[in-house]
Amino acid sequence: MKKVYFLSDAHLGSRAIEHGRMQERRLVNFLDSIKHQAEAVYLLGDLFDFWFEFRTVVPKGYTRFLGKISELTDMGVEVHFFIGNHDIWCGDYLTQECGVIMHTQPLTTEIFGKEFFLAHGDGLGDPDPKFKLLRSMFHNRTLQRMFAAIHPRWSMDLGLTWAKHSRMKRVDGKEPDYMGENKEFLVLFSKQYLKEHPDINYFIYGHRHIMLDLMLSSSARVTILGDWISYFSYAVFDGENLLLDQYIEGEDLNNE
Repeated sequence: MKKVYFLSDAHLGSRAIEHGRMQERRLVNFLDSIKHQAEAVYLLGDLFDFWFEFRTVVPKGYTRFLGKISELTDMGVEVHFFIGNHDIWCGDYLTQECGVIMHTQPLTTEIFGKEFFLAHGDGLGDPDPKFKLLRSMFHNRTLQRMFAAIHPRWSMDLGLTWAKHSRMKRVDGKEPDYMGENKEFLVLFSKQYLKEHPDINYFIYGHRHIMLDLMLSSSARVTILGDWISYFSYAVFDGENLLLDQYIEGEDLNNE
């Protein structure tokens, strides 16, 4: 039976990640290992550390990753790409050239008879006023056009430098550890959303860079996917069970 895969937060191209080339190869190897059993792959945001498309210019690099997702879509595998807070500025390149299905908002969808709420996770219940302001600025169309007026030679360098500075401000470049069920804002958001949408079975997010699998009720659970920097983690759904796991280099998932 075909399976559906979920992963997020590779931050490809990050200047704060020393093992960037190895990291991309590992992600590509994982995608290659699942290509014959995947019904769909959901990439839940921040696959790139900074991505900004100009009308006729796209960022340098990522050829192995882009080639692999193009191969998947050519094979008939649905690849869903969600923008995150680091790769908000996607245009039509990934859809036209790589065949992905682009999502700019959270998605509620049925998969193998179960109801899923899927999102990167930024902006969902986060109480930080500075983050809210920054997020609103990044989504502002006027500011995006002003940024696009800067030559890519400088704008791409500015974006990658900003992203590196943002990560290095954290302790050891990592997100805060799990804060507990009553403080983790994506868990709190999911609990509140579930009250109004009781048919949701699975909430799946990226963004927080932690691995979390938590039951919210007898029929609903929330999963935070970790990342492809430290955990190399993903979730897989076979129609009956959702498993949160980590990819081991050299593992052939086609033989599962």
